[in-house]
Amino acid sequence: MTYTLYGIPNCDTVKKARVWLEHNGVEYVFHDYKKAGVDAGQLGLWIDEHGWETVLNRTGTTFKKLPDADKADIDKTKAIALMLAQPSMIKRPVLDLGDRRLVGFKPEVYAAALT
Repeated sequence: MTYTLYGIPNCDTVKKARVWLEHNGVEYVFHDYKKAGVDAGQLGLWIDEHGWETVLNRTGTTFKKLPDADKADIDKTKAIALMLAQPSMIKRPVLDLGDRRLVGFKPEVYAAALT
C-alpha cells in the first residue's frame, strides 16, 4: 500500500519522517501543501480525528508572526480558516494511512503503525 505524507519539503521534521519511511521501505507519495494547498475536507478529517488544537502548529514561525488579534480567541472555525489560508500552520507531517492519520513525527509511533 502507498501512503500519503503531507507537509512542506524544507521542514526538518518532514525530512526526518521521509528518511524514516525510505529507510524502512515504506512506499509513500509526498503532498507539498505549500505548493498544492490543502483540501478543506481533508483538513476537516484531520481535525475531526485529532482535534484542531493538535493540527494547528502554534510553535511555527508562520503562527508566531500573526498579529496578536489573529492569535487571540482561537476556536475551531478560526483555526480552520488560518490553516486553509496558510497551510504552513498545519502541524507537520501528516501521514495518511488510509484508515487513520498520524500527526507529527515520532519514530516509535511510525514503527508501531507501520511494522
